[in-house]
Amino acid sequence: MTHPLLYRHAAVIGAVAMLSLSAAAAAPAAYAAQAPSQQDVLPDNAAGNYLAARHAGVERDAAAEATYYLNVLKSDPHNPDVLSEAFLSVLTDGDVDHAAKLADKLLQVDHTDRIARLVIGVRALKQRQYGLARQDFAQSVHGPVTDLTAALLSAWATYGSGDVRGAVDEMDRLAGPDWYGIFKDLHAGLMFDLANRKKEAGKRYASAYKADSTALRTVQAYGRYLSRNGGKDAALKVYRDFDKQLPDHPLIQQEMKEIADGAKLPPLIESAPAGAAEALYGIGASISRRGGEDLALIYLQLALYLEPSHGMALLSLADLYETLKKPDLAIKAYERIPASSPLARSAQIQSAIDLDALDRTDEAKKRLDHVIAEHPKDTEALMALGNVERGRKQFSACADTYGKAIATVPNPEKSNWVMFYFRGICYERSDQWPSAEADMKKALELFPDQPLVLNYLGYSWVDKGMHLEQGMDMIRKAVEQRPDDGYIVDSLGWAYFRTGNYDEAVKNLERAVLLKPDDPTINDHLGDAYWRVGRTLEAHFQWAQAKDFGPEPDELASLQKKLKDGLPPDTSSAADALKTKKEGNGG
Repeated sequence: MTHPLLYRHAAVIGAVAMLSLSAAAAAPAAYAAQAPSQQDVLPDNAAGNYLAARHAGVERDAAAEATYYLNVLKSDPHNPDVLSEAFLSVLTDGDVDHAAKLADKLLQVDHTDRIARLVIGVRALKQRQYGLARQDFAQSVHGPVTDLTAALLSAWATYGSGDVRGAVDEMDRLAGPDWYGIFKDLHAGLMFDLANRKKEAGKRYASAYKADSTALRTVQAYGRYLSRNGGKDAALKVYRDFDKQLPDHPLIQQEMKEIADGAKLPPLIESAPAGAAEALYGIGASISRRGGEDLALIYLQLALYLEPSHGMALLSLADLYETLKKPDLAIKAYERIPASSPLARSAQIQSAIDLDALDRTDEAKKRLDHVIAEHPKDTEALMALGNVERGRKQFSACADTYGKAIATVPNPEKSNWVMFYFRGICYERSDQWPSAEADMKKALELFPDQPLVLNYLGYSWVDKGMHLEQGMDMIRKAVEQRPDDGYIVDSLGWAYFRTGNYDEAVKNLERAVLLKPDDPTINDHLGDAYWRVGRTLEAHFQWAQAKDFGPEPDELASLQKKLKDGLPPDTSSAADALKTKKEGNGG
């Protein structure tokens, strides 16, 4: 039977309003490779294509959604609602040139559409038509996020036309929330730096850095500036302070090495369009972490339209696709990062994780093996490979892989507890209990009272009839820390079951089912507990529920037998052992 704790720990616990978006016209050849089959797309069936487009939108399949809407527009090219949806889907899918053409048509229908104005403004900025860009950005404002976006983009258009002071003043005039400040200071610094106005650049960089010394792009911009104007030591201090808080970022590591070797790094951006791309990336990445996925997708696609090789924008886009459960699109974004980029290794690792999520596990392992072959002590790659192997129940292999990861850390610290925890799981599942127990104890030594470890070790002890009181105490302590974690509450209920306290088992397992109502193992456990207290009709109901929730094959066979025959008589020795121990202690 599958270990009740295994499947639930496959990974560690690792303010934007929606805008009304609009657009227009017929399907270009660019969509042919991504389009649904001819069987799915019926040019003379507008209603069918419209319904298919709506379904694709729900599934967040922007490429299919665009194809369907564009086919609807062939028969009704001036329908403003379909035009709007087509524009959004084409833009979200990243074809900004086509989206800009649709925006031109949309503005003939609704000249106030703000997102259409934003898109054609970005197109004008890319074409270095800075006056036109500013006019469009002025009409694209709507709310705190888009106000800031329009101000930054308009300022970069003003900079591109040769007015550095006017560009900075334009940003500084924008009033708004306190968090506007770091964006305004950073981009003012970038403008002054690019214009070689050193003193003014340094002042604005220092202000942005003081506001947030953990902002990656601020650290890079300020560190690069200091490498040219403040000396090697001052620059390295900025990077090292960041590294202490957020260790081993590949861009920081690369630039630290270059500066230590005597390099004077150029400004972070090299042109007005690149500065606008940086603004779109910075805001897009920020709002993607705050529930603004739809707007973030637009901003990141526009950033990449202006700067196709923007590595951090590609990483953010891939991360956003992962959040939206689109690993196939995340892989495509990762694969756009050049092999020469310091970010390429991270992209390879993350794309391997996404390949595994698509059940392309052999490809995932091959990709990780390639990274490890080039960097045998790459802890991140080793952990990723171990996670893939553990998720695929290759327990002997993952124990060995995690062991290699542990070997890269000569002096384990608190943050390394997860290595021992995961290896302990792999040892336990491959019948190497002494080694598993040692790793779980080591994880608790590094991170005392870590609830996942307390739960796993405590349950394992109780399940094996060992250290019963200590194991129960550990599980109770885990529940105290995570009272709303259905899996951990289930462990406590199942531990009571294993020690023969069926009334307490029922009470806790009923609560676990309320917390995780569609989990097959928890429903199975509650069925067992009901049976032991004589509630046989309810037991059959819970087992039938568990059977319908997709249990593992061995669990399914057990459920089918219990539905037919019930449970055998109680012959558990765990309860007797606990009772004997208590009586021996006078309990």
